Amino acid sequence: MDGVTAHGTGVRSVARLVARDDGRGGTALPVLESDGPLALRRTRSPGPGARVVVVGAMSGPLGGDHFTVEGRVDEGARLTVGSAAATLALPGQAKDEARYDVRLTVAERGELHWLPEQLISVAGSDLRVTTRADLAPGARLVLREEQVLGRAGEQPGRLSSRLTVRIAERTVLDQELGCGPGAPGGWDGPAVLAGHRAVGQLVVVRPEFAARPVTARMLGETACLMPLAGPAALVSALAPDALRLRRVLDEALLLLA
Repeated sequence: MDGVTAHGTGVRSVARLVARDDGRGGTALPVLESDGPLALRRTRSPGPGARVVVVGAMSGPLGGDHFTVEGRVDEGARLTVGSAAATLALPGQAKDEARYDVRLTVAERGELHWLPEQLISVAGSDLRVTTRADLAPGARLVLREEQVLGRAGEQPGRLSSRLTVRIAERTVLDQELGCGPGAPGGWDGPAVLAGHRAVGQLVVVRPEFAARPVTARMLGETACLMPLAGPAALVSALAPDALRLRRVLDEALLLLA
């Protein structure tokens, strides 16, 4: 990584990883750079692809911090990225908004599974999360995003999140959600979260969906499966807690397998 730098009253940190076909049926990681709050560690993968775990080496993000993860999967490479533990958005001495940006690029015949643990919005925190995935035609993606509003018995902080997916430079998904103190009114009402404290999305992009799009359906009372324009599908789910949210998203992924 370029290093961790102080930025105003917070910390600015960028982590980068690149996955590349090694020409022998496997995946190499020629770039795996991290330091400070974000640590990237390669772990054993049961399949032919590479596996990387994001480790939170420090608390955060805190108020005023700006973390960025940039991931690229080159043609023919396969990469799975997870995290060692949930990410806690925490209040800091600074009252500034914290930011966590994820930028993902997948080339033709590349495959990325982006499966981090939950993001927990702690009371008093203020975090903006943006995730953007740009895919070439023929790329594959499984992207899971889970957000928990507050720890047990705790009110949430303010959390703003935006998820954008583009395939062949065409936007197929661009959605934004604001929750917690100061968010637009009604976020906890029946039209949005309806009192639930865990919300998640699962995006699956597979070339075969172009010829055989998924069928829209409900997955229980608080989850739904929807086709997206292009070879993609979206599962949106609500749950009372993180455990039940993960169960719903795991079951949905099996349906899309």
